[in-house]
Amino acid sequence: MQSKYKRILLKLSGEVLAGEAGKGLDFDVVTTVCKVIKECVDMGTQVGIVVGGGNFWRGRSSGEMDRPRADQMGMLATAINSLALQDTLIQLGVDAKVLTALQMPQVAEIFTKSKAVEYLEAGKVVIFGCGTGNPFFSTDTAAALRAAEIDAEIIFKATNVDGVYDKDPNKFADAVKYDELTHSEVLSKGLKVMDSTAASLCRDNNIAILVFNLDDPQNIVRALKGENIGTVVKE
Repeated sequence: MQSKYKRILLKLSGEVLAGEAGKGLDFDVVTTVCKVIKECVDMGTQVGIVVGGGNFWRGRSSGEMDRPRADQMGMLATAINSLALQDTLIQLGVDAKVLTALQMPQVAEIFTKSKAVEYLEAGKVVIFGCGTGNPFFSTDTAAALRAAEIDAEIIFKATNVDGVYDKDPNKFADAVKYDELTHSEVLSKGLKVMDSTAASLCRDNNIAILVFNLDDPQNIVRALKGENIGTVVKE
């Protein structure tokens, strides 16, 4: 079946790649996710990926540490995850490139929009490492920024819940799920879709977000086909 989208930005959390262990990398999980990404490519979709680093390091949990330094450690954690995704995709027969926001020429190429678009149009998966390259900005903001730069039609935000709720569904049995929201509603209601910087960037650049559960990685393919899963955020 044909994909509904030509170019997407897939946002993955680092924790997803850790599996049940909750930290490090579970390569069974990594392989499962990459097989689904291969399906997306085989459907003709151009795929960019931003991955978090929380399976190795969370800057906001660093206590009294200098915040910029703690965030730089987080950027390096995302580079590790990016390389793991790249290697697994290549083993599956999918050409993949890592472009980083920090210069590390022995590891990966530095990000430029022209290089990213060139690779995407050539059918390669492009993995964006090191967030935005700046402290105080989350990988959600990096996803919004890269999506805007590469003209992605939508951000697929794969999470551990099946959409956006008015309150935490893990804590409140009466939590109500939204099928559709506007970016302005997300910001005004303080809903935890993305941090406010990322949400504002998506609103200002008219980038849609689809929030869905990655417990079943096939949900990525279902979303590509336009099936009704998760919560859509758009103006």
